[in-house]
Amino acid sequence: MANGQAVLPAGSGDKVSLGGLRTHIGFQLRRAHDASFQAFARAIGEDALNPGHYAILSLIADNPGLNQTALSLATGRDKSTLTPAIRTLERDGLVVRRRSETDRRAYHLHLTPMGGAYLDRLTAHADAVDRQLDAIVGEFHKPLLIHLLECIADELGRDQADAAPPSAGTLAA
Repeated sequence: MANGQAVLPAGSGDKVSLGGLRTHIGFQLRRAHDASFQAFARAIGEDALNPGHYAILSLIADNPGLNQTALSLATGRDKSTLTPAIRTLERDGLVVRRRSETDRRAYHLHLTPMGGAYLDRLTAHADAVDRQLDAIVGEFHKPLLIHLLECIADELGRDQADAAPPSAGTLAA
């Protein structure tokens, strides 16, 4: 994209002016996310693998016994969209939910051996796509980009009832 123009993926050579959207961070985040997710899906190339499961399985693997509320907060996904994904992973034998011994309403999530193997396959593809992103962003800019994305997620992801307006210096830190 140059001069605020986006080339349409159809290959027609047509260009669409992004107008004011070009300078909207949210719009550019969404475009980058979509492009990254599509690259991941292309890298996987197998119908049996689902790129949407990668973050969920990674977090469960790194935090055995994680509850769904904590997983929802960590992924930034609403519990209403996360619950069906967990049910699918459980149905497919990749995750088990164990009832908490201290709070019978809560469940703790664990990977099964099959879930670990599935995660290993997804991780290989995710790492390949991440290397592509590293090449685009560059070693020098990566820590700054990660920091800024974390700031955005942290500030906008807070519970609005408890959130104070972000201070001007928050993203500059």
